[in-house]
Amino acid sequence: MSGPIYVALDTPDIARARAIAQRVRHHVGGIKLGLEFFMANGRSGVRDMADIGLPIFLDLKFHDIPNTVAKAIQALRPLEPSILTVHAAGGRAMMEDAKAAAPTGTKVVAVTMLTSLDGPDLRSIGLAPDPHEQVVRLTELAREAGIDGVVCSGSEVAAARAAWSEGFFVVPGVRPSDNARGDQKRVVTPREALDAGASILVIGRPITQADDPDRAARSIEATL
Repeated sequence: MSGPIYVALDTPDIARARAIAQRVRHHVGGIKLGLEFFMANGRSGVRDMADIGLPIFLDLKFHDIPNTVAKAIQALRPLEPSILTVHAAGGRAMMEDAKAAAPTGTKVVAVTMLTSLDGPDLRSIGLAPDPHEQVVRLTELAREAGIDGVVCSGSEVAAARAAWSEGFFVVPGVRPSDNARGDQKRVVTPREALDAGASILVIGRPITQADDPDRAARSIEATL
């Protein structure tokens, strides 16, 4: 894949998404489209964004019974996304079926733990309150399921890579050192995330809400 920065275009406004993508296209390696964009614009919107010529990371975080997830991914096959996400907590069979249903060139990666959660949040849903422990357990499960990699925070990516040296690691919640954290709780800088073992970095608001998105993308790229 090209450069490690995937710009997160989390907006229902396709014109705005296209405008930002066109401005930053020479300084990012791909476009991440999530639920907000997909629910507003659907498959045709994804095709419109793919016409810009950058790889598409379709971040829909499937989490359902294996058969349902497999059929949902089969329905997306014509889009041939570069990357698709499922929730590792859906279990091994679900991840296996997701990978089997995905197009040959699509990386299937499993979300280990949302970057908006921390230890107390884990405890509140009945899990051990150690994010590292949870991420490593789910990384090992994803590896056993035969998918391509995982999504984890920059705080856990070194531990995840230690558990799966050949995995593909997607790190969201990345913020340049001069940026506000927003609703993310476990945050690192782009350089720190790459040094810790990230394969790609997902960066949204520091680029998309900048006065000059192209300059923001360029300045982040320069730190890498």
